[in-house]
Amino acid sequence: MIVFDKVTKTYDNGVTGIKDLTLKVQQGEFVYIVGQSGAGKSTLIKMLYHELVPTSGHLTINDFDFDTMRPQDVPMLRRSMGVVFQDFKLLPRMTVFENVAYAMQVIETPDADIKPRVLDVLKQVGLEQKIRRFPNELSGGEQQRVSIARAIVNKPTVVIADEPTGNLDPDTSEEIMDILDRVHAAGTTVIMATHNRDIVNSRTHRVIEIAGGAVVRDEAEGAYEVED
Repeated sequence: MIVFDKVTKTYDNGVTGIKDLTLKVQQGEFVYIVGQSGAGKSTLIKMLYHELVPTSGHLTINDFDFDTMRPQDVPMLRRSMGVVFQDFKLLPRMTVFENVAYAMQVIETPDADIKPRVLDVLKQVGLEQKIRRFPNELSGGEQQRVSIARAIVNKPTVVIADEPTGNLDPDTSEEIMDILDRVHAAGTTVIMATHNRDIVNSRTHRVIEIAGGAVVRDEAEGAYEVED
């Protein structure tokens, strides 16, 4: 499903984000990406949704070949994935319902299909009673649930979660992980960059450790095991 083949990304300032990185992710996996700050996790994550492209090497995602993709292909790639950010990135002037519905509107989903689907995913994340609230009326955990609902409303094949529990307390982090585990159990691939040692060690999934822009450890059922 996702193949990095000797991928390197060098920024304009000469800094190398990832170097000669090779890895594969199969459909239906749950993968943690771990490593120290500056290890290359953010570069890898941003490449997945085409915010960044390789300087060299070969990258394919969902049958999209980054070497041959045209600019008009990028929206199609992104339709196959949902992205969850640490800082939520909700639209402040839209309600909970409107934030999630917007993800369907931008891909021109028929209006008749939007309401039932949005209500369904908001029920899945436990926010069916707060559809008219605005982001500033929600707790951090509730905002992250909206972010997850928005990420899954278009039924993506892969969900990319970039530090989704980074700004949350431990109990709320566990609630967010419960939701991501349910998303995964439904067959969706989940790739999650995280510094949360407790979550990685208590909810066993594949662990890929990045250091110096390269994969230094890849374990099917790994633990965090990264020095601070």
